[in-house]
Amino acid sequence: MLVQHHFIENSTSVCPVCLLPTDPPKKPDPVTSETVVFWGLRLWQVIGIFSMFILAVIITLCCIFKCRIPRTKKEIEARHAQRVAAKDYANTLETVPPLNELTEIPGGK
Repeated sequence: MLVQHHFIENSTSVCPVCLLPTDPPKKPDPVTSETVVFWGLRLWQVIGIFSMFILAVIITLCCIFKCRIPRTKKEIEARHAQRVAAKDYANTLETVPPLNELTEIPGGK
């Protein structure tokens, strides 16, 4: 019984070192555009390099796969009219006789 009483008394006691006030944990510095991220580069520099890389990839893919930019109805109709006019002009050129039949060649027959 004496052992139990001693055990209970010692287990509930608080050590005096635990009662001393401690400093609160230090808060991390806020992240700003001037925060060094890695390799000595600041956050804005890393974002700029990453953005330029993504833009270069998009431009390269658009050049390789011939991506079409959406056009308006007017532009589509104007392009169609231009193609029809070019086709008609090409057909008209086929009906024109050769140059030597149209002009007289000096010293010729």
